[in-house]
This record gives sequence, structure tokens and C-alpha cells, in this order.
Amino acid sequence: MSRVPPPSSSSSSTHLSTYRRLTPRDRLLLSWLAEHYLLSTHQIARALFESRRTAQQRLTILHRLQVLHRFTFANPDGTPETPYLYTLGPVGMRLHPDAYHDPDQLGLKAPRSSIERVDRLARSPILGHLLGVNQFFVDLHAHTRTHPDTAVARWWSEQHATAVFRRSQARKTNIQPDGHGIWTAGGHTVGFFLEYDRSTEDIPRVLRKLKAYELLAKTGPRFPVLLWVPTARREASLLDALQGSALPMPVATAVHGDDPAAPVWTLTGDRPPRRRALHELPTDPGPAGYPDPAARYDDGEDDDGEDDDFDEYDDDPFDDEDVDDEV
Repeated sequence: MSRVPPPSSSSSSTHLSTYRRLTPRDRLLLSWLAEHYLLSTHQIARALFESRRTAQQRLTILHRLQVLHRFTFANPDGTPETPYLYTLGPVGMRLHPDAYHDPDQLGLKAPRSSIERVDRLARSPILGHLLGVNQFFVDLHAHTRTHPDTAVARWWSEQHATAVFRRSQARKTNIQPDGHGIWTAGGHTVGFFLEYDRSTEDIPRVLRKLKAYELLAKTGPRFPVLLWVPTARREASLLDALQGSALPMPVATAVHGDDPAAPVWTLTGDRPPRRRALHELPTDPGPAGYPDPAARYDDGEDDDGEDDDFDEYDDDPFDDEDVDDEV
């Protein structure tokens, strides 16, 4: 018999009881979903868990507790097209009432329910783009799990970064990065703006995006702009187009891979070209400097390796019978 009841109508007391069951890792995941909309099973497992199976078990419990919603799409034969995609459920929305609610229409009214928010995400034409951007930062978080001297000190969404940098500059800047982060490794700290490229725009349009970063660099931080592209041919085209450009901020290119922290980046001004690790890219945070490094991730485990949440509530919370079939 399942120890976690299936979703049902929740009272305030039920929500309060659920809050007590949330581990630090759960709360970190909810904060990501509030800002970055959704993550796949694979992405959550890669960033936060030791194994995919353990991630599936925990995510199923959070879904049944109405902390998370999940959905997937079907192939013509009825088989799942994608792994489950997770986003905030009713309890998650209560904990994050100011969560971003629409990646396509920023002025749209907030959804009346978590289900309406899910519906907007499922119908979004940029769903694949969102997942690709999130994968970049997931891979950085995965890197930190095996490299204790590294950390993702900041992970901001497009909406967050656009609003903050537009508001903070005396001269209005119109940068609209796909993401903004601060990465620390080997005693070095690098802030950056991410432009996640899927070859859906021609080269001139990509280059026009750099104009806004040039304006920002005159009064604010000179963070490198990362052009994360799908193929070596696309990268070569961008490097050729940018050859000889006198830009006030660094611009670096790399091809999509599973470790953006590695020596995969080529600065447009490097002659001859060479590959650098992310923390080796030049950067200038401006007068404000960098924030204090983020606190290290607490996975909510005791020294015995057991999850704190379940020491109190369950004898064996990860019985197979408690877990729905995951994709």
C-alpha cells in the first residue's frame, strides 16, 4: 500500500504538513522551477541526485503530494515522446507566489491556478529553447558535484536578467540574454551572459544582439557573452563573422556539449584560436564587484546517507510500489 496518498483537494493544514516534508534539496528544486519554469527528469537527476532512479522516486512522491506537476507528450503510437517535464504544483505555487508565469507574453496576467501555468508552458513555442538553456546550467551544477572547488554562484533566467540590468543602468540597455550566471572555479570568478543558439536565426541577426551588450559594457559589467551553438560549422561561421571586431566585452563560442565548464570556449579575439575553460575567460564585474559566493548545496542528508525528511516520516519511503513508472 502506498505511503503517499494520491493527489486530492488540499486544506491549509495539509499544506502545512507537506511543508514539513520538504528537504533542502526539494526547496532548491522549487526555487529553480519558480524562475526557470520546468526541468526534465534527466535534468533534475543530473543536477541534484546520485542516480536517476532515486530522482524518479523522490519526484513521484513530490508529485503525489501536489508539490509538483508533471507532463509529457505522446508519439503517434501512444508512447511517451519525452521524459516527464516537472514544474510547480499547487503546493509549489503557494511557496513561490511570485514565480514567473509565462515565458512568451511577459505582460500577461498571472495564471489563476498552477494547472493554467502548466497549460501555458505546454503550449509555449519556446519550450525546447527553455529546456536547452536550462540544460546549460544543469550541466554546470552537475560539474560542481564532482569538483568541490567549483560553484554556480548565480543562475538567472532571461526575464530576471533582462529586468535587473535594464533597471540598474543609467542608460537603458536592451540586453535580453537567455541566461546570466556567475561561475567560480580554481579561485577564479566569471560572470557571463548566455546566448543559446539553435541555428534558427541567421548570422547577421545573432551579431545584432551584441550591440546591446556593447552599450552595457560602457557603463556596467563587461561579462563575456557566450555563444553556445549546435555545430562546429555554425561556430566557425560566427568566428569568421566576428574576426577583427573591436568589442568592449569578451565574446566566446563553443559547441553544445555536456560540460560547459571544460576547455571548450574560443574567444573571438584569440589568434591563433585556442580553447579555454569557462573560468579562464576574461571578465570585469564593474564597480559593484561580485556577490559573496552562494552557500554550498545542502543535499539534506545525514552522515548515514539517509534523507532527513524520511527519518521522521517513513520506514522505507522508496518502496517500488510508491513510484509510478517514469519515462
